[in-house]
Amino acid sequence: MPATPAWPPKSAPRLFVDTELSSDTTVQIEGNQAHYLTKVMRVSPGDAVILCDDVTGEWAAEVVEAGKRHVTLQPTHHQRPREPVPDFWLCPALLKKDRFDMVLEKATELGVDRIAPVVTRRCVADKLNLDRASAIVTEAAEQCARTALPQVAEPVKLDALLREWPDDRLLFFADEEGGEPAADAFCYADGPAALLTGPEGGFDDAEREAIRAHPNARPISLGPRILRGETAAIAGIAVWMAEAGDWIDEE
Repeated sequence: MPATPAWPPKSAPRLFVDTELSSDTTVQIEGNQAHYLTKVMRVSPGDAVILCDDVTGEWAAEVVEAGKRHVTLQPTHHQRPREPVPDFWLCPALLKKDRFDMVLEKATELGVDRIAPVVTRRCVADKLNLDRASAIVTEAAEQCARTALPQVAEPVKLDALLREWPDDRLLFFADEEGGEPAADAFCYADGPAALLTGPEGGFDDAEREAIRAHPNARPISLGPRILRGETAAIAGIAVWMAEAGDWIDEE
């Protein structure tokens, strides 16, 4: 007798939705997501879709109706709760669009809790399309099977970031002129933390002085080479996750 195929199959499409999910409520999918399900994935009634709501976690849902403009889904099985996320923020200086897209994508994959963009004097860009940024982090989370999304904040100028910085959160400053080795600094970190990385041209002297003067700032080094803005952000997150985040084997 042939084995019953696993349900939902591993190949089932995955989507984040704005609706809080439960087995008592159907979900209507419209717009680009409906086009993706019907035209790209070609779902039909009875097929499975994996849904996440950034609140309750991950659900297997069954396609009830697949129309031209909308898809109706019925959540049936709660697969996983929303994953715990380390209390770690990334504060990256804005970069050119394609390079900042990479920062958004990789920061999501690596598991930061919040992305708070910063505008500095040498930033080439000074604006961020939040709808587009949200779409990038959502797609990244879907592709790597995350059940949580990072918050993406409106960009703020560096002086405002420093002025309004929470008293209880460390600010690790990736200073190209040097500081404590990142791994050493991170492994003793206790409590909420964040990483500040610079723009294409780096921080100017006045900005560096202002950051270093902040009582919560901790200058760090990401090694002997000068890194591009996107590389510094990605490398810094990876080191933090390994030394103080959820890559640590706590058993």
